[in-house]
Amino acid sequence: MIYEIVQGGLIAAASGAIGFFISKKITNANFDIYVEKAKAKAAAIENEAQLLLHKTNLKVQELELEAKKAYEEAKANAVADLSKREEELQQKERNFKRYKESEERRLAEESTILGAKKIDLERLEKSLDALKKKYEEKIEDALHSLAHCAGMTEEEARKVLLEKVEERSRAEIAHIVRKYENQAKAEAKKRADYILAQATSRYAGEFAAERLTSVVTLKDDELKGRVIGKEGRNIKALETLMGVDIIIDDTPNAIVVSSFNLYRRAIATKTLELLIEDGRIQPARIEEIYGKVCDEFEEAILHEGEEVVSELGVGVMHPELMKLIGRLRYRASYGQNALAHTLEVAHLAGVMAAEMGGDVALAKRAGLLHDIGKALTHDFEGNHVDLGAEICRRYNEDEVVINAIYAHHGHEDIRSVEAGAVCAADALSAARPGARREVLESFLKRVTEIEEIASSHSGVRQAYAINAGREVRVIVNATLVNDDESVLLAKEIAKEIEERVQYPGEIKVNVIRELRAIEYAK
Repeated sequence: MIYEIVQGGLIAAASGAIGFFISKKITNANFDIYVEKAKAKAAAIENEAQLLLHKTNLKVQELELEAKKAYEEAKANAVADLSKREEELQQKERNFKRYKESEERRLAEESTILGAKKIDLERLEKSLDALKKKYEEKIEDALHSLAHCAGMTEEEARKVLLEKVEERSRAEIAHIVRKYENQAKAEAKKRADYILAQATSRYAGEFAAERLTSVVTLKDDELKGRVIGKEGRNIKALETLMGVDIIIDDTPNAIVVSSFNLYRRAIATKTLELLIEDGRIQPARIEEIYGKVCDEFEEAILHEGEEVVSELGVGVMHPELMKLIGRLRYRASYGQNALAHTLEVAHLAGVMAAEMGGDVALAKRAGLLHDIGKALTHDFEGNHVDLGAEICRRYNEDEVVINAIYAHHGHEDIRSVEAGAVCAADALSAARPGARREVLESFLKRVTEIEEIASSHSGVRQAYAINAGREVRVIVNATLVNDDESVLLAKEIAKEIEERVQYPGEIKVNVIRELRAIEYAK
């Protein structure tokens, strides 16, 4: 019994040992499988990492190429801009050098002329002294002879002789004066005709009649609908903001911008062109583009004024005056463009001053600034003569320029050759056939007066005369004028226009009140 138990125990122990070894072998085999799987996964991860690294390197290389390309483009643009600025600077240096050389030549010529005149004057003085001495000797001889013959004292003889000489000389002097006066008048007329003929033949300025409309070309008629906008909100925003009349009709591929104010019309045309090119036409974008265009126009008129001053060679001028000269492009007088008229007067005055022996550069400068006040009449009260003289005094312009501004409208007498040349040139430019149109000027005065009447009322923010002066659009401050007051304001403006303005037909007064609430999320 005990033997069987021991035998069973041995068998159980042997079975356990065998089972242990078998289990260990199986566990080792599974561990090897797990190791192999881990190695395979590690290899796959490593391959993915290598691939990702390769892609990253390619992306870095692409970014480096793009950055290098952008750098090269920026460098090329900077070099081109630098070259352009260098060229402009060189051109200005050349212009200044030419001006300096001409001034030096003029001074040298004047010095030579003055030297010759000084020599002639000294010679004349010597001759005059000799004649005076001889005359006194003759008088003394005559007095002695007269006193001896007439039994008079020397003083009495002197008195009688001088009275006789005076009586005889008066008639001769009057005859000589009359003769030379007539001769001088004839010579002056011939000389004036010659100078005018020379000036008009040596300068031929172009003239193009100013119109009241501008045309914006469209690539497709479908853009008209985008300009109008939903329920007309875009075209309403455009007309309200810019103060022009936008006409969209059946004309193919075209929008007409109408306004009597050249500056407003030019800004509106450029704004429309940029909006159409951009494609995003909505009220907020309209205001953004309009603001940018206004800033660009201010820079452009200064640049244009600088170019005009440089081309005429009239010397250094204050930037504010050059800005006003550029603004003259957007002003008109009797249908004649103010800047074209100013340039014409400057050139003609320079030619006339040269023929009359005056200062050519000063005459051109006076001609260029004689109508500078017209650039201010839209913003300030008063006539263009007083405004022009005031702004020129403020920036220390020559008295000849001030005199030319006053004299070309008869406010002062002409006090110099240069001012006379400017007055004559102004009359020539205005009298040239086709240069001016009285009807257009009266129309412009009428619509300007309509705008001034509307703007003079309290609470009015902006006022624009549109639709050929048949409508005035008045934009009021919503915080100062309520709906009921808007109705009364429209009636008051209409009544004042009836009393003060002469016009055909009727004028529509359109008062617009809009309240905007603006807040920023920070």
